[in-house]
Amino acid sequence: MMDIRFQTGGGSCWKADAALAFFFEGEGPEQAAPALEQAAPWLGIAPAWRDYRGKKGEVAVLYGPPAMELSRVAALGLGDRKKAGAEGGLTALRHAVGGALRLCREHGLESVAVDMPSVERIAPVYGLDAPRLAREISLAALLGLYRYERWLSGKDASPADPRWMAFLFREKHVDDAVQDAVRLAEAEAAGLYLARDLANGPANEVTPVFMASTAAELASRYAEYGMKCRVLGPKELEERNMGAFLAVARGAERDPRLVVLEYAPKGAEGRPVALVGKGITFDSGGISLKPAANMAEMKGDMSGAAAVMGTFEALGRLAPQWTPPCPVVGVMPCTENMPDGRATRPGDIVVAMSGRSIEIVNTDAEGRLVLADAMTYAQKTWNPGGMVDIATLTGACAVALGKGNAGLFTNDDSLAELLHAAGCGLGERNWRLPIWESSREILKSNVADMINSGAREGGALHAAFFLSCFVEEGMRWAHLDIAAADAGESPINAKGATGFGVRTLLDAVRSVEQWRLN
Repeated sequence: MMDIRFQTGGGSCWKADAALAFFFEGEGPEQAAPALEQAAPWLGIAPAWRDYRGKKGEVAVLYGPPAMELSRVAALGLGDRKKAGAEGGLTALRHAVGGALRLCREHGLESVAVDMPSVERIAPVYGLDAPRLAREISLAALLGLYRYERWLSGKDASPADPRWMAFLFREKHVDDAVQDAVRLAEAEAAGLYLARDLANGPANEVTPVFMASTAAELASRYAEYGMKCRVLGPKELEERNMGAFLAVARGAERDPRLVVLEYAPKGAEGRPVALVGKGITFDSGGISLKPAANMAEMKGDMSGAAAVMGTFEALGRLAPQWTPPCPVVGVMPCTENMPDGRATRPGDIVVAMSGRSIEIVNTDAEGRLVLADAMTYAQKTWNPGGMVDIATLTGACAVALGKGNAGLFTNDDSLAELLHAAGCGLGERNWRLPIWESSREILKSNVADMINSGAREGGALHAAFFLSCFVEEGMRWAHLDIAAADAGESPINAKGATGFGVRTLLDAVRSVEQWRLN
C-alpha cells in the first residue's frame, strides 16, 4: 500500500513527481492554488489552461520545466462551487482523487503531492474541516490504487503504484490533527483492502478454513494489543446446539467454522460491542438452487464477514494511537451452502441455539439461519452492550434501494441516527427501513415456531424481522443488508468487491459511548 508522508517548510522545500490541484469551474491557479503556484511559478502560464474549465470530472495534466522540483500538476475539476457541497459532491471529489492516482500510476510516477492550503480552502464547501478532508483524500488515493491481481500472470499485471503521496505544509511542522486523520485513513484502507481481497477471492481458495486462518493470522499480528482469535468447528457447533447454522452447512463437503475475533486492549472496559458478519463462502442456494446466470458472484456472499474482518484489521492498525472505549467482538459464521445428498431439504425443521424451531421452506434463505445462531452465541457468551450484524442478505433490499446502498434496520433510534449519518458521510450510504410486527404472521409456520422465508413482497423486511426474533430483550441491535452494495466499479473501486461496511462499523465502534449512553 502506498505510503503517505508530510513535507513542511513551504514551496522551496516541496518536491514530488506530480501535485494534485482542485479547481471549481472558472477558477485559475491564483484563486485555487496560490501556494502551489508559488512553488511551481510556471503553473499560471501552462498552455493547457486555454482549454481547461474545471468541470466535474475534468482532469488535465499540466507540465512545467522538467528540472523543477514540481514539474507536473494534475488539475482536478470539481464543477460548480455552489453545487459541490450537495449530495454526491464529496463522492465526486473522492472519484477525482482516485482517478488521478490511477493516472499517475499509468504514467509511472513514483510520488504525488497535495498542498494543504488547497485542502483548507475547499474543505468548508463540503462541510468538513481540513483534517477530515485530508482523511477523505488519503483514503480515496489509496482505494483508487487497489487492485486484485492474485491470479494474474506477470504480463497482465498493472504498472507499479506511486511509492508515496505527501501533504505539503507551509509551516515547519505538521498539524497533529491532519496527521491523525491521515493515519486513520490508512487504517481504514488496510481494512478495506482485506475485506475486498476476501470477497474477491474465489470460493475454492476462500473457504471457511481460509477465513479462520486469516482471522488467526490477523489476531497474531495484533496480539500485543489484546487481540485474539477462537474458532469453533462442527463438533463445537453441535455441542452448542447451533442447529440453524449446521442446517446450512450439511450439504457442503468443506466443514463450517464459527470464526471469532476478540479485541480487548488495556483501557477498553465494560460490556463489549458485538459485530456479526454473514460468511457464506459460496451460495448455490442449496436444494433451492439458484439460476446459473451470475451464480459466480455468489463467492461474495461472505462480504458481511469480510467487512467484520476488515474492521478488526483497521482496529489493529489504530492500536498504537487509539483504544476503543470498550472491548469489541467479531463473530463470523462461515460455511458453504451446497446441494448434495445430505443437504437440508425444503420442509425440514431445525432447532436454533436459542431453542426456537424453524421450518426451512427455502434453503436459499440461508444467511438469516447462520446469523440467528451467531447472534445468539454472541449474546450468550459476552452479553454485549450492543450488536450490529451485516450481511448480503436479500435481493429484495437491492430492488428497494438500488445498487450501492444498504438497508438499515434497528430497534434503537439513536443507533439508527448514528449509523445513517456515518454511512452517508463516509461513502457507505444506507437508508432505514421498518421492522413491522405484521411480519410475524407472514413467518408463521403450521408445524414449527416460524418459517425461514416469507412473501416475496417486503422480503427484506421479513428477513430483518426474522433476525429480530433472535435479539434478546433490551439489546441494542442493528442489521445492515448490503446485498446491493457489496460489488461495484468506480474510480475508487476496481470492479468487484467494495468492502462496504468497514468504515461504518469502525465508526460505530469509535462512537460506541455516544450511542450506548443515549
